[in-house]
Amino acid sequence: MQYIDNIIFLILLVAGFGLFAKSLLKIYRNIRLGHEINRNDRKGERWGTMARVAMGQSKMTARPVAGVLHLFVYVGFVIINIELIEIVVDGIFGTHRFLSGILGHTFYNFFTATLEVLALLVVIGVVIFFIRRNFYGVKRLTMKELFGWPKNDANWILIIEFALMMAFFMMNASDFILQARGVFPEHGSFPISEMTFVPFLEIFNFDSGFLMFTEKGAWWFHFVGILFFMNYLYYSKHLHIILAFPSTWYANLDKKGKFNNLDSVTKEIKLMMDPNADPYAAPAEGTEADVPSKFGAEDIFDLNQVQLLNAYSCTECGRCTSVCPANITGKKLSPRLILMKTRDRLEEVGRNIDANGKFVDDGKKLLNDYITKEELWACTTCNACTEACPVLLDPLSIIFEMRRFLVMEQSAAPQELNLMMTNVENNAAPWQYNQADRLNWASEN
Repeated sequence: MQYIDNIIFLILLVAGFGLFAKSLLKIYRNIRLGHEINRNDRKGERWGTMARVAMGQSKMTARPVAGVLHLFVYVGFVIINIELIEIVVDGIFGTHRFLSGILGHTFYNFFTATLEVLALLVVIGVVIFFIRRNFYGVKRLTMKELFGWPKNDANWILIIEFALMMAFFMMNASDFILQARGVFPEHGSFPISEMTFVPFLEIFNFDSGFLMFTEKGAWWFHFVGILFFMNYLYYSKHLHIILAFPSTWYANLDKKGKFNNLDSVTKEIKLMMDPNADPYAAPAEGTEADVPSKFGAEDIFDLNQVQLLNAYSCTECGRCTSVCPANITGKKLSPRLILMKTRDRLEEVGRNIDANGKFVDDGKKLLNDYITKEELWACTTCNACTEACPVLLDPLSIIFEMRRFLVMEQSAAPQELNLMMTNVENNAAPWQYNQADRLNWASEN
């Protein structure tokens, strides 16, 4: 029975990481529902972009205050969880502060003191973010599209991070007092806990047995909380903690505003313009494979895998929507909501596959059932959203593909656009006048 704690710990550890791996595999499966796209070129540039944007948080500096606070939370929380290595070893083998014997007394003191300072910065960051999100009234964080689960999710993450840091301080404070009493050997330096939680515990003069219970309870809370947080990510916008790295790697490195041309359409146009081409000739062997089964995107299956990865990676920060001229002028379009709706549809398809073993037509599509034509045609394609995104997501590419479907598959462009395309076809210009009159403006001078 003396090993019961170690056995329970090992079971929780395996179960926690097993469920996390299962969730990641499900996300990977869902992303692969999209068609493949080659984004493995310019590897040096991609590594640099990922290091600078995902690791270095370079685009967060556009709003310095929020950027610094986010850096506190991001760096602090990641580094603090390096301590998970020590927790795992202690939990499996029943040791206490395993790393103290590996790092040595001086460096371990520096290590634990650094963790305490970082934990304090995390607490400061999450408290300010909570106040800012709920009471300060930042417009992009109080929009209707965030009502319900998105807002609750953001708050729950902040509360969980705060609770984990409090457990961390309580564990260290109890440990500090027990070390001072000679119950535990002296390992570590805890400057923040010593100034805050230790005086609180000493007011009540708790006995060593209660402090050992408190220390162990906080230790268990911290460990289980990390496992819970890790598995909660699947349901949360904070999945970007992981997916920001592949998203920045596979980001579109071409110039903003450069649209992708379909090879099949390009070949068809070249054929039409070739006076020596036989329009009735059978297509060359192998060329039929170049013709897509559908032009543009009607559902998530028609999008590429990077676009689906983007949907999962969205932080819901709203920086894209806050700079969108269509949204600012009262149009229905919100680039953030385009990604959120794409993710919602992708998750719905995933649940369909889970229930049936394969996708069974549910009578729904991303177009109309999730994203409306009004939203799509409100976009000015200015690329402000893609420029503003802190992790280089591209909601415009989804909008463009769905517009392509409306025009090329359903001939459902707005009347103004149909008129322009008719003029281009008939007059070789978007204006409604004869080609012979195109240079009349010059004679007026």
